[in-house]
Amino acid sequence: MGRPRKALLDRARIGATALQLIDEKGDFTVPEVARRLGVQTASVYHHVDGRAGVVELVRERVVDKLDPATLDLRPWDTALEAWARAYRAAFAAHPRAISILMTSPVRAPRVIGQYEQVAGLLVDAGFAEDDVMPIITGLDNLVLGSALDMSAPEVMWVVEDESAAPRLASAQKATGPARADRAFDLTLAGFLAHCRGLAP
Repeated sequence: MGRPRKALLDRARIGATALQLIDEKGDFTVPEVARRLGVQTASVYHHVDGRAGVVELVRERVVDKLDPATLDLRPWDTALEAWARAYRAAFAAHPRAISILMTSPVRAPRVIGQYEQVAGLLVDAGFAEDDVMPIITGLDNLVLGSALDMSAPEVMWVVEDESAAPRLASAQKATGPARADRAFDLTLAGFLAHCRGLAP
Protein backbone atom coordinates (compact mmCIF):
# COMPACT_ATOMS: atom_id res chain seq x y z
CA MET A 1 0.00 0.00 0.00
CA GLY A 2 1.37 3.43 -0.91
CA ARG A 3 1.81 6.17 1.66
CA PRO A 4 -1.04 8.69 1.85
CA ARG A 5 -0.38 11.93 0.01
CA LYS A 6 -1.36 13.97 3.07
CA ALA A 7 -0.57 13.07 6.66
CA LEU A 8 -3.71 12.09 8.53
CA LEU A 9 -2.57 13.84 11.66
CA ASP A 10 -0.52 16.84 12.67
CA ARG A 11 -0.39 19.22 15.62
CA ALA A 12 -2.39 21.93 13.85
CA ARG A 13 -5.30 19.55 13.15
CA ILE A 14 -5.23 18.26 16.73
CA GLY A 15 -5.39 21.80 18.14
CA ALA A 16 -8.13 22.87 15.74
CA THR A 17 -10.23 19.81 16.55
CA ALA A 18 -9.84 20.22 20.31
CA LEU A 19 -10.83 23.89 20.03
CA GLN A 20 -13.86 22.94 17.94
CA LEU A 21 -14.94 20.48 20.66
CA ILE A 22 -14.44 23.14 23.35
CA ASP A 23 -16.50 25.65 21.36
CA GLU A 24 -19.28 23.05 20.99
CA LYS A 25 -19.23 21.35 24.40
CA GLY A 26 -17.08 23.40 26.76
CA ASP A 27 -14.35 20.74 27.06
CA PHE A 28 -12.61 17.89 25.23
CA THR A 29 -10.97 14.55 25.87
CA VAL A 30 -8.08 13.15 23.86
CA PRO A 31 -10.18 10.12 22.77
CA GLU A 32 -12.86 12.53 21.49
CA VAL A 33 -10.23 14.42 19.49
CA ALA A 34 -8.99 11.13 18.03
CA ARG A 35 -12.51 10.00 17.09
CA ARG A 36 -13.26 13.31 15.43
CA LEU A 37 -10.05 12.97 13.41
CA GLY A 38 -10.71 9.32 12.56
CA VAL A 39 -7.55 7.99 14.22
CA GLN A 40 -6.62 5.93 17.27
CA THR A 41 -6.05 7.76 20.56
CA ALA A 42 -2.47 6.48 20.61
CA SER A 43 -1.84 8.30 17.32
CA VAL A 44 -2.69 11.62 18.96
CA TYR A 45 -0.24 10.87 21.79
CA HIS A 46 2.54 10.48 19.20
CA HIS A 47 2.16 14.21 18.48
CA VAL A 48 1.43 15.69 21.93
CA ASP A 49 2.34 15.19 25.56
CA GLY A 50 -1.07 14.13 26.89
CA ARG A 51 -4.04 16.41 27.53
CA ALA A 52 -1.75 19.24 28.68
CA GLY A 53 -0.07 19.18 25.29
CA VAL A 54 -3.42 19.48 23.52
CA VAL A 55 -4.36 22.40 25.78
CA GLU A 56 -1.21 24.20 24.65
CA LEU A 57 -2.12 23.60 21.01
CA VAL A 58 -5.52 25.15 21.74
CA ARG A 59 -3.82 28.11 23.42
CA GLU A 60 -1.58 28.65 20.41
CA ARG A 61 -4.55 28.47 18.07
CA VAL A 62 -6.45 31.15 20.00
CA VAL A 63 -3.41 33.41 20.49
CA ASP A 64 -2.47 33.12 16.80
CA LYS A 65 -5.31 35.61 16.18
CA LEU A 66 -3.36 38.21 18.17
CA ASP A 67 -1.16 40.54 16.15
CA PRO A 68 2.18 40.73 18.02
CA ALA A 69 3.01 43.89 16.04
CA THR A 70 0.78 45.80 18.48
CA LEU A 71 3.60 45.37 21.01
CA ASP A 72 5.99 47.28 18.72
CA LEU A 73 3.91 50.46 19.14
CA ARG A 74 5.23 53.21 21.38
CA PRO A 75 4.84 54.59 23.98
CA TRP A 76 4.40 51.53 26.20
CA ASP A 77 0.80 52.34 27.20
CA THR A 78 -0.29 52.62 23.55
CA ALA A 79 1.23 49.19 22.89
CA LEU A 80 -0.33 47.64 25.99
CA GLU A 81 -3.78 49.04 25.16
CA ALA A 82 -3.65 47.82 21.54
CA TRP A 83 -2.48 44.36 22.64
CA ALA A 84 -5.22 44.17 25.31
CA ARG A 85 -7.91 44.96 22.75
CA ALA A 86 -6.58 42.35 20.28
CA TYR A 87 -6.23 39.84 23.13
CA ARG A 88 -9.85 40.39 24.20
CA ALA A 89 -11.14 39.93 20.64
CA ALA A 90 -9.17 36.68 20.18
CA PHE A 91 -10.51 35.12 23.39
CA ALA A 92 -14.04 36.48 22.96
CA ALA A 93 -14.26 34.30 19.84
CA HIS A 94 -13.75 31.22 22.07
CA PRO A 95 -15.18 32.05 25.52
CA ARG A 96 -15.57 28.40 26.53
CA ALA A 97 -11.81 27.92 26.21
CA ILE A 98 -11.02 30.61 28.78
CA SER A 99 -11.49 28.54 31.94
CA ILE A 100 -9.43 25.67 30.50
CA LEU A 101 -6.59 27.95 29.45
CA MET A 102 -6.62 30.09 32.60
CA THR A 103 -6.25 27.07 34.89
CA SER A 104 -3.33 25.48 32.99
CA PRO A 105 0.27 26.74 33.10
CA VAL A 106 1.34 28.50 29.91
CA ARG A 107 4.00 26.47 28.08
CA ALA A 108 3.38 27.10 24.36
CA PRO A 109 6.54 28.75 22.97
CA ARG A 110 4.69 31.18 20.70
CA VAL A 111 2.54 32.35 23.61
CA ILE A 112 5.52 32.63 25.95
CA GLY A 113 7.14 34.73 23.21
CA GLN A 114 4.33 37.28 23.31
CA TYR A 115 4.45 37.51 27.10
CA GLU A 116 8.23 37.98 26.85
CA GLN A 117 7.53 40.96 24.58
CA VAL A 118 5.10 42.40 27.14
CA ALA A 119 7.63 41.92 29.95
CA GLY A 120 10.33 43.55 27.81
CA LEU A 121 8.02 46.45 26.96
CA LEU A 122 7.45 47.15 30.65
CA VAL A 123 11.07 46.68 31.72
CA ASP A 124 12.27 48.94 28.89
CA ALA A 125 9.74 51.57 30.00
CA GLY A 126 11.42 51.57 33.41
CA PHE A 127 8.92 49.62 35.52
CA ALA A 128 10.31 47.95 38.60
CA GLU A 129 10.88 44.25 37.96
CA ASP A 130 8.58 43.25 40.84
CA ASP A 131 5.71 45.22 39.25
CA VAL A 132 5.95 43.44 35.87
CA MET A 133 4.13 40.19 36.74
CA PRO A 134 1.33 41.91 38.72
CA ILE A 135 0.73 44.16 35.69
CA ILE A 136 0.70 41.21 33.27
CA THR A 137 -1.57 39.16 35.56
CA GLY A 138 -3.88 42.10 36.17
CA LEU A 139 -4.19 42.70 32.44
CA ASP A 140 -4.93 38.98 31.91
CA ASN A 141 -7.68 39.14 34.54
CA LEU A 142 -9.22 42.26 33.04
CA VAL A 143 -9.10 41.08 29.43
CA LEU A 144 -10.29 37.51 30.00
CA GLY A 145 -13.07 38.57 32.35
CA SER A 146 -14.26 41.02 29.72
CA ALA A 147 -13.99 38.38 26.97
CA LEU A 148 -16.28 36.14 29.04
CA ASP A 149 -18.66 39.05 29.60
CA MET A 150 -18.98 39.48 25.83
CA SER A 151 -20.60 36.03 25.65
CA ALA A 152 -23.03 36.80 28.48
CA PRO A 153 -26.65 37.85 27.89
CA GLU A 154 -27.02 41.55 27.20
CA VAL A 155 -29.39 41.82 30.17
CA MET A 156 -27.57 40.26 33.12
CA TRP A 157 -29.74 41.72 35.89
CA VAL A 158 -33.29 40.55 35.38
CA VAL A 159 -35.46 43.01 37.30
CA GLU A 160 -38.97 41.59 37.12
CA ASP A 161 -40.41 44.09 39.58
CA GLU A 162 -38.89 47.48 38.79
CA SER A 163 -40.27 48.94 42.01
CA ALA A 164 -37.93 46.60 43.92
CA ALA A 165 -34.79 47.90 42.13
CA PRO A 166 -35.78 51.09 40.29
CA ARG A 167 -32.29 52.62 40.04
CA LEU A 168 -30.74 49.41 38.75
CA ALA A 169 -33.53 48.95 36.19
CA SER A 170 -33.21 52.56 35.04
CA ALA A 171 -29.40 52.38 34.79
CA GLN A 172 -29.60 49.17 32.80
CA LYS A 173 -32.03 50.72 30.30
CA ALA A 174 -29.90 53.86 29.99
CA THR A 175 -26.74 51.87 29.18
CA GLY A 176 -28.07 50.31 26.00
CA PRO A 177 -26.55 47.39 24.10
CA ALA A 178 -22.86 48.35 24.53
CA ARG A 179 -22.60 47.47 28.25
CA ALA A 180 -19.69 45.01 27.88
CA ASP A 181 -17.68 47.30 25.59
CA ARG A 182 -18.21 50.35 27.78
CA ALA A 183 -17.27 48.39 30.89
CA PHE A 184 -14.08 47.18 29.20
CA ASP A 185 -13.15 50.71 28.10
CA LEU A 186 -13.72 51.98 31.63
CA THR A 187 -11.71 49.29 33.39
CA LEU A 188 -8.88 49.30 30.85
CA ALA A 189 -8.56 53.10 31.14
CA GLY A 190 -8.45 52.82 34.93
CA PHE A 191 -5.91 50.00 34.79
CA LEU A 192 -3.62 51.93 32.44
CA ALA A 193 -3.94 55.09 34.56
CA HIS A 194 -2.86 53.12 37.63
CA CYS A 195 0.07 51.63 35.70
CA ARG A 196 1.16 55.11 34.60
CA GLY A 197 1.35 55.99 38.28
CA LEU A 198 3.77 53.10 38.80
CA ALA A 199 5.96 54.14 35.87
CA PRO A 200 9.14 56.10 36.68
